[in-house]
Amino acid sequence: MFRHSTRTFVVGLCALAATTAPAAPALAAPAGGAPPPAPHTDARALHAQTIADLTTTMRDAAYAHAIYGLFAAEADRQGLPAVGKLLSSTAQTELDEHLREAATLAGTVGSNAANLRQAIEGETYEHEVMYRGFAEQARQDGDLEAAKLFSEIAADEGRHRDAFRTALAVVTSGRGTVPAPPKADMVSVPAGLPKVKAARTKANLDTALHGEGLAHAKYMLFAAHAKQTGNAALARLWEGTAMVELHEHLAGEAVLAGLVRDTRDNLRMAVTGERHGATTVYPGFAERATAVGDAAAARFFRDTGADEARHGAAFQKALDQMG
Repeated sequence: MFRHSTRTFVVGLCALAATTAPAAPALAAPAGGAPPPAPHTDARALHAQTIADLTTTMRDAAYAHAIYGLFAAEADRQGLPAVGKLLSSTAQTELDEHLREAATLAGTVGSNAANLRQAIEGETYEHEVMYRGFAEQARQDGDLEAAKLFSEIAADEGRHRDAFRTALAVVTSGRGTVPAPPKADMVSVPAGLPKVKAARTKANLDTALHGEGLAHAKYMLFAAHAKQTGNAALARLWEGTAMVELHEHLAGEAVLAGLVRDTRDNLRMAVTGERHGATTVYPGFAERATAVGDAAAARFFRDTGADEARHGAAFQKALDQMG
């Protein structure tokens, strides 16, 4: 769990550099792009609030996976391999356990065609509405570097949508060729200060970061399903697009947000986020799921909360050992 503490940290630190007057509200955007599609499995039997809480869990676990990976790289750069290993292993737990189980309960993964339709909806929204709106607002607020990045990502999302549309035609007709996967232009994310000033740009970066993290994680799940069904070309398309979302889009946004700091600060952020998940978020989710009879989801939320407590304790121990 990382979303809430990270947003507070980024906005708080970035505010030190802000010199503009209060900005207009950020462009309204559904979390992680388009609204979540209807589930594909017996998750239809789950209460709507449980589905919403599972979706939040997926979004925050995907974000934690991405950000802990960036923190791990910074720890390695600072000559702290044990801390880097701890952060990397926790990142994988977020992706391979928390997100994957939440996705299973929510019925996120469907047929190859359904997965492509889900991705087309999200990419279309990000291409036509979200990133174009974010770019215009950044220009209005004087954050020209952010405006440029948002415009570039909008164009990329349009290309992703078009590739997924072509792949969908191949999957449904049995004719044609699935497009080759895109190649990510890898972006390094060293520790650094924010490069944006406007509060609205900061909020839009936060939305975008969470959306890119979730897109990466979902596309990797879709790739695994494509492999299971024998469609290697589609799996490669999913994997290549996922790498763009994580290593190019999210990484570029993280640089602008000044998301990565000194490893001590990164660990403090992680401790705060994990404790919040363990003591507040997941107990609340479990209580709600129990109240509506969603026992399996309630168990998952309780188990995840316990994991978050262990993660927080491990991060605190690493921080204490640094002196």
